[in-house]
Amino acid sequence: MGYLHIGKNVTVEERRIIGIFDLDNTTWSRHTRDFLSLAELEGRVVSVGDDLPKSFTLCRNKAGEVTVYLSQLSSSTLYKRMEAGFFENF
Repeated sequence: MGYLHIGKNVTVEERRIIGIFDLDNTTWSRHTRDFLSLAELEGRVVSVGDDLPKSFTLCRNKAGEVTVYLSQLSSSTLYKRMEAGFFENF
């Protein structure tokens, strides 16, 4: 079982990842903005850095609930880590 490092000391389980998205390219859509606003209101948004976020990762927990992780790492960096199999194993 692998874990993807998404920023600071935060890792997410590879099999729980639904998608990784670039904030600049996706937030132009009203639907994405509405989704992120609702997730924040429901307390399902976790910021994993102190800098401005560049991407967000959607993960589903064992109960089926979705968490949004805001990361200062770009979506392309996270994709490259996934493609290269750059996972931390615990």
